[in-house]
Amino acid sequence: MQFTAKLVEILPLQTGKGRNGEWKKQDIIVETPGQYPKKVCVSVWGDKLDGVTLKPEQQYDISFDIESREFNGKWYTDVKAWKITPESSAKEDVPPEYNGPSSAEGFPPAGGYYDEPPF
Repeated sequence: MQFTAKLVEILPLQTGKGRNGEWKKQDIIVETPGQYPKKVCVSVWGDKLDGVTLKPEQQYDISFDIESREFNGKWYTDVKAWKITPESSAKEDVPPEYNGPSSAEGFPPAGGYYDEPPF
């Protein structure tokens, strides 16, 4: 799965040692776009952030998996990112907004006959 979201907060890096060796985990808080934005905590394990500089208030494309597990009769759900990149620049390819003709294009200046009703 994938979504684009604004980075809100970077939580402290967590590290430790397990039976498989050392591990590191970075949790980040992102906010989804839309009429009703949602904040989501995304966990990034291991070296998935190598080469990526996270900056609050910037947009990121986040590829992730959702995983739930049971512990002592309660269920816990994690959003685990496996790829984070700055938002793609596809929006920059959109042409600038058209604001209508200018007087340089042969139309009469303001106050000309276009200000009068057509009847």
